[in-house]
Amino acid sequence: MNDHKYSNDCIRIMELLGERNNVLIGGPPATGKSRLLAELKHAFRGGSETGSSYQPDADIPLPNMGNTAVPAWLPSQDRTDRRVFITAFDQSTHQRDVLRGLVPKVLSGGAQLGFSVSKGILYRAAEHARKSDGAALLIVDEINRGPAVAAFGASIVSLESDKRLGADGKLTPATQTFELLDDSGQMVDYALPRHLYIVGAMNQADASVAPLDVAFQRRFAPFWLTPDESVLYRHFGLDSNATGQLPSQAASSKDVYAALVRGWQKVNERLALGRGAAFQLGHGALMHADAPAHSNKALRYAADCWSLMRAHIDEVFFGDLRGVAETISADAPGSPFTLTSATFAEQPVLQLSPSGELKPDQVYPALKAIVESP
Repeated sequence: MNDHKYSNDCIRIMELLGERNNVLIGGPPATGKSRLLAELKHAFRGGSETGSSYQPDADIPLPNMGNTAVPAWLPSQDRTDRRVFITAFDQSTHQRDVLRGLVPKVLSGGAQLGFSVSKGILYRAAEHARKSDGAALLIVDEINRGPAVAAFGASIVSLESDKRLGADGKLTPATQTFELLDDSGQMVDYALPRHLYIVGAMNQADASVAPLDVAFQRRFAPFWLTPDESVLYRHFGLDSNATGQLPSQAASSKDVYAALVRGWQKVNERLALGRGAAFQLGHGALMHADAPAHSNKALRYAADCWSLMRAHIDEVFFGDLRGVAETISADAPGSPFTLTSATFAEQPVLQLSPSGELKPDQVYPALKAIVESP
């Protein structure tokens, strides 16, 4: 067991859960949402403030359950029967998967079909939190990738902390109930317990999904992650105060990584300017492995990172080749990229070359051109 504390992000989300019951984590891709969700899982189940260091290259150990010192930020501190329920939404997620609903059932013998009432993950979490010593955390990853409003159904009226059951599990004048199927298929009034906590995570810039309903989002405390260059400086062992001009040629791995980090920062500035801050690329995209110290291996590492960056840029500016060219500094001095115009079927057509992946020896000049172009 190490002696690191949980990350500030983890502790703040736990505090928000204690205040609001529901938290929505958002941010560009590769900003650490998945790792943070893993840290929240362990922190909620533990009784100790000792846990993960939340460093990108560190393991996340289980908390020390034997430690009696309960941190002040832990929701439902007096409850020891703690469970975490985890799911991810997609386009096929239905209300029966989250709450309750009728689902087909093969009857005994297999000759006939019947129906049973499902027990969705939110319902199971709520039932656990209703126990006398129970507390439950429901984690919904990719919450905006499915029909969230339809999946939560009428329960959205009861999500807010002041509309839950009291801490003792009893109805209060402010408790909002909603109708739900019981085991026999009859509609009954149901309310969400106070010791049920929900964390959703999403990438709001994902082009394949629709934005979350505003009324739905309003029931969650927002917590946004942003690209963090300080994590990359630590990962690559770079001096964060070094801002001088890059050398004309990379003499060491540190030169390569400095160009990579500064080029990534410049690309993110242009993505934010052209499309919005949500369309930036997180620091995790440059941290797929340990950074090699040999300069040739560093160039190959940077080439792999560039492939990810370029794919992201192409997706953000899909159909807008000028936007892509501006972001990667095509035609800038030293850049391997050129934007040209041709004619096809008597119509002007833009062409950006090279269109494929860069060779390792092309990556440093490409990054240097991005860093030094206005």
